[in-house]
Amino acid sequence: MTELPVDGAVDHPWVVIPGIWGSDAEHWQSRWERDRGPDAVRIAPGSWSEPDPEDWAHAISRAVAAAPRRPVLVAHSLGVLAAAHWLVDHAEQVAGAFLVAPPDPDGPAFPAAAAGFRAPNRAVQVPTALVVSDDDPYCGVDRALGFAATLGAEVLRVGPRQHVNVASGVGDWPEGRRLLEAFSARC
Repeated sequence: MTELPVDGAVDHPWVVIPGIWGSDAEHWQSRWERDRGPDAVRIAPGSWSEPDPEDWAHAISRAVAAAPRRPVLVAHSLGVLAAAHWLVDHAEQVAGAFLVAPPDPDGPAFPAAAAGFRAPNRAVQVPTALVVSDDDPYCGVDRALGFAATLGAEVLRVGPRQHVNVASGVGDWPEGRRLLEAFSARC
């Protein structure tokens, strides 16, 4: 049975999908995951540093299956690309997808180790939000907006937040947490 919070919205668990190398302990994803406790499941691919798209897809499937109820995917960076491709065939397994700071796999800053990952190329059939930073060194705004259009995603512009990671100084990123909670309540 799905538990309901006081406001009546479904309280979805999360599947956390970090970018390449995972998110360290100070990353907002790790902080949120600790706060969420057992209602947050992190993917565990065997290929964090030499990412293999198929391995990451299987890791997402395992994490979704381990969630206590239909989760919301909470992806960052390379995790956005992994989630977008996984959603094409598995959207019915999740309540939604909250995707933050996609990298451009055709851009100059994209890591060579992740060369097997591709830009989103099909719409997904689940509520999806794409969080876009205005000065992300890994993906220009126009390219990110194109990804959102392809996915059929709601765009959430957050201003100049670089890659929305530890290096950008967002810390716990309370603004993002509020955006996720508002999005999740609509799923």
